[in-house]
Amino acid sequence: MGAIGQRALIRGVLVGSGLLGLVVGIPPLGASAQGKLEAHYEATLAGIPIGKGSWVVEIGDTHYNAAANGSTTGLIRVFTGGEGSSAVRGTITSGKSISAVYSATIKTRGRSDEVRLVINNGNVKEFRLDPPPDNDPDRIPITDAHEHGVVDPMSGSLLQVPGNGDLLAPESCKRTLAVFDGRLRYDLELAYKRIEQVKASKGYAGPALVCAVRFVPVAGFVPSRAAIKYIAKQRDIEVWLVPIAGTRVLVPFRVQGPTPIGEFRIEARQFVSAGSMRQAVGRAKTQ
Repeated sequence: MGAIGQRALIRGVLVGSGLLGLVVGIPPLGASAQGKLEAHYEATLAGIPIGKGSWVVEIGDTHYNAAANGSTTGLIRVFTGGEGSSAVRGTITSGKSISAVYSATIKTRGRSDEVRLVINNGNVKEFRLDPPPDNDPDRIPITDAHEHGVVDPMSGSLLQVPGNGDLLAPESCKRTLAVFDGRLRYDLELAYKRIEQVKASKGYAGPALVCAVRFVPVAGFVPSRAAIKYIAKQRDIEVWLVPIAGTRVLVPFRVQGPTPIGEFRIEARQFVSAGSMRQAVGRAKTQ
C-alpha cells in the first residue's frame, strides 16, 4: 500500500474528510432543535477489523459542534500506525449555516497531514494545508469558483430534514452536495435505495434510511491516479442514516462500499443520542 493509499485508508477509518464525510448538507436547524450524539464506530475491510473511531455531535439553537477521532487497528496498524482527528464548529441564523471552522489532522508513520478551513455563507474565506499539494502538472487546479457554494466534510456529515413529515422518507436522500476539504473539491450525489433495520450494541435500534452515494471529483485531483478513478466509477457506495434524538438531523450509522479486495464498512457499535432537557420539559407541558 503506497503513501496515498495509506492516507486514504486513515481518512476512511476516521473522520470527517473520509467516508464519514460522504454524506449530506449543512444542517439548517430550527430554533427548538437541540440534541447530542455520542457514537463509536468500527471500520472493517473484507470483514476484518482495521480501525475504530468516536464521534460527538452537539446541536444547539444557534450553533453546532462536532468532533471525531480514529485510528487503525490490527495488522493494518502494524504497517501504517495511522491515527487522526477532525472537528468543526459552526453558527446558525434563521435556519441556515452562517459560518463554519473545520480542522483535520491525519498521521501515519513519518508523515502528518493537516487541514484548516474557514467557510462563511458557503464561501471559503481561509484554508491552510500542511504539506501543500505536490506539483503534479496533471492535477486539476482549484479555482476561486470552486470555493463558492461549498460545505466542509464534517458539516457535510449532518443532514437536516425540513418540515415535520417522516424523517426517513425517500425524499430525504434526494440532493447533491458540493464539498471542499482543502485538498479536493467534489460533488456527492445521493439517491434513495431502501429502508433497513439496525441495532447498536448500545443506543439506537430502529429503521435506517439507505442512500446511494456517487462521488464526482471536480478539482484538486490527478485524473490518472487509480484511487480517484476507482471510486468515481462506483455505484454501490451506501450511507445508512438515522436521527439524532430531539432534532430533525440525520447522521451516518453505517457507510459501506466496494474496494478491490473486499467491502469497506464503517458501522456504529454504540450510538447514543438524546434531546435537550428543555425539549423534554416542553413536551411534558404539552401532553
